[in-house]
Amino acid sequence: MSNPNLLVELFVEELPPKALKKLGDAFATVLSDSLKSQGLVTGDAAVTAFATPRRLAVHVTGVAAKAADRALQQKLMPVAVALDVAGQPTPALLKKLAAVGADASVVPQLKRAPDGKAEALFLDTVVAGASLAEGLQKALDEALAKLPIPKVMTYQLADGWSDVKFVRPAHGLVALHGDAVVPLSALGLTAGRTTRGHRFESQVETITLRHADTYEQQLREEGAVIASFERRRAEIVRQLQAQAEPLGLTPIDAPELLDEVCALVELPNVLSCQFEPEFLAVPQECLILTMKANQKYFPLLDGQGKLTHRFLLVSNIHPENAAKVIEGNERVVRPRLADAKFFFDQDRKKPLAERVPGLGKVVYHGKLGSQGERSERVRAIAHGIVNQLRMATLPYTVEAKDEFDVLDSKVQEAARLAKADLLTDMVGEFPELQGIMGGYYARHEGLRDGVAIAIEDHYKPRFAGDALPRNHTGTVVALADKLETLVGLFGIGQLPTGDKDPFALRRHALGVIRILIEKNLPLDLPALIEAARPAFGELIQDPTAALLSFFADRLAVGLRDQGYSAQEVDAVLALSPARLGDVPRRLEAVRAFAALPESASLAAANKRVGNILKKIEGEWPTEVRAELLVEPAEQALAQALATARPQADERFERHDYAGSLKTLAALKAPVDAFFDDVMVNAEDAALRANRQALLKQLHDAMNRVADLSRLAV
Repeated sequence: MSNPNLLVELFVEELPPKALKKLGDAFATVLSDSLKSQGLVTGDAAVTAFATPRRLAVHVTGVAAKAADRALQQKLMPVAVALDVAGQPTPALLKKLAAVGADASVVPQLKRAPDGKAEALFLDTVVAGASLAEGLQKALDEALAKLPIPKVMTYQLADGWSDVKFVRPAHGLVALHGDAVVPLSALGLTAGRTTRGHRFESQVETITLRHADTYEQQLREEGAVIASFERRRAEIVRQLQAQAEPLGLTPIDAPELLDEVCALVELPNVLSCQFEPEFLAVPQECLILTMKANQKYFPLLDGQGKLTHRFLLVSNIHPENAAKVIEGNERVVRPRLADAKFFFDQDRKKPLAERVPGLGKVVYHGKLGSQGERSERVRAIAHGIVNQLRMATLPYTVEAKDEFDVLDSKVQEAARLAKADLLTDMVGEFPELQGIMGGYYARHEGLRDGVAIAIEDHYKPRFAGDALPRNHTGTVVALADKLETLVGLFGIGQLPTGDKDPFALRRHALGVIRILIEKNLPLDLPALIEAARPAFGELIQDPTAALLSFFADRLAVGLRDQGYSAQEVDAVLALSPARLGDVPRRLEAVRAFAALPESASLAAANKRVGNILKKIEGEWPTEVRAELLVEPAEQALAQALATARPQADERFERHDYAGSLKTLAALKAPVDAFFDDVMVNAEDAALRANRQALLKQLHDAMNRVADLSRLAV
């Protein structure tokens, strides 16, 4: 006979919406995993999580009424302690047996087995499988204890004396195994088969669940509740599209808002609303943010991605006439938009340049000074980056020099004004708009071409997948801003630890990496860090080594996430390439080389060469003397290397890394022959040094693009 399915539900007051999905998933996962570990559920059981604003539930298929008994071997103690010289049990053994529920009668059945250096006694027993009532109680207790509750609250039970600590007051507990109630208790509640539906639209006050398998259907039909978080979310998406399409518009893409709204309703009803078009004179980022953050609305965009005066709301009720609901929400949003318009109008009355002195009164970090001091450091670092770009393009014409002078002037202006919008009313109300509002205000003031864009873009990329700065000025200021943060905080020892990164240093490092790689800038990362240090004076210690290691770790993780193998990434990063823009080309070259039939042999040989060279004491010999090449195999290798190396080097200098490695593939046969026929560590010191020098040249030639030994199996 098949095992019935199980349903457990905890009915509570409204749960915190931003945490609901995580709470629902954790409740289902921990409870089902505990049942599996106790043998009450097989590993292939289907687990379905349910989560609404007022309930957490889980449905598990094929749950046994009792787990199977299992054999258990218990270690008791070393034989030397357990038995006396006559082989009789000692008091220590008898005490241990009593502790595990046995007595002296089992001594003849005890097994001896090695345990490390000594021999120990073991007791074979059979442990009775847990009943469902016992196992489920344990699983429920564990699930409640491990819930990722953002903030615990304390409330009193009905007796007026006892109190409970939980995320929200709980009012009902359901536990059904098939159609039978499992006797459970938790949070002062006893399990039954009744629950409640929608707070306003349920057909009945109390829903009596007939079976574990009818839970979702009965809640929908009798209680007006879509219990599944995913199905409810999909229904919201469907209704949003259905409302937007007839208008020729598109709801804003906002997954986090969608999750939050899904956690606020049990039976969604999407309604279309609008506001006065004159508010569209305010930057759309401001309007979108206030509608999303404050009202949980979905703004509608036109075909060009521009905000329109229409928006959608997700209601939790279904009135016959929704006009009052729509009218109420339109009335509520109007003051929010009016506030945004007021902030925007007021902010434009004071130029950004007049706000800059006020940055000196805004604390950035207790050890690194004010935002004003930070802005000056960003300016200095940005000037150094322009100079590095200038030097990377030498020799240059007079026109090119003028271009760099203009770039430096724009960079200095943008860096000086970049943080000024922190003192505006709009950014004070919506910190997420910093940079964006600075760009709007700079354009309003008619600042030079590119400066406004640079001010807006200097925080980019703000998150994974975000766009990079759009122009050269913004690119330089963005690099300078991120380097200032990284060098400064690493310089005072403020490093990320575990999953804690309060200053988003990982994000800043990934931003620098993306800019250097995707813009393919001719800039060396160590030189950038070194050039940033003087801006801090005596405020910091040298962070270079720790920061380069941090960048390498972030780069390695990012490259593996892009699909490169650990071997490919290790091979390239083992050389610590200073110019990150070269890394993708090096990786593709390594991947192409690894596909060649000669690659495995050459990688193994390269590893062998590296091991030989590591054993050389003192300085490595570098000069190969032709008269000391006495064996045909070493002569052939020297000749092949003399032919291949210039070609490989020439292609390397042109950044044709794949071509460079492919050229070296011709060395396979002479390298194999060399190791087959030549004794490197010859007794003659001159011959030994000459062969080591030949291997050193081979090693240098093979490892310019990547450390090929990392490809060896």
